[in-house]
Amino acid sequence: MTTPELTYRHRPGPLHALLLAGAVPLFFGALLSDVAYFKTFQVQWSNFASWLIAGGLLLAGLAGLFALVNLARARRKAGRPLVYVLLLLAAWLLGLVNAFEHAKDAWAVMPQGLVLSMLVTLLALAAAWTGLGSLRGEGEA
Repeated sequence: MTTPELTYRHRPGPLHALLLAGAVPLFFGALLSDVAYFKTFQVQWSNFASWLIAGGLLLAGLAGLFALVNLARARRKAGRPLVYVLLLLAAWLLGLVNAFEHAKDAWAVMPQGLVLSMLVTLLALAAAWTGLGSLRGEGEA
């Protein structure tokens, strides 16, 4: 007797997909603001980055809650949704560290804030790619 292939049967709903897809441009905007601050040293760019990170954390956190609910509701478990949840969690945690870094004085943010913004953006992009990949119909049973 063979074991059936394990699949993740719960796709992200529209609100979940919107939250997940909305977090990526906010984190990317924070990265662009950090690059602008790194080049110009205009303090307002650091303030923009702080607010964009806060918005990205809000959307990514809500998307993470949806992802955990979908993972708990899944009838069968597979590696892909767990990777998605872990990527999203890593992006959120590093984003939180990045928010704490940006809470410092503007002159103290660089270069750690820029590096953290790059990492958070890449993790959020990877999480969105993995999480929204199921909307393309991959692995449906």
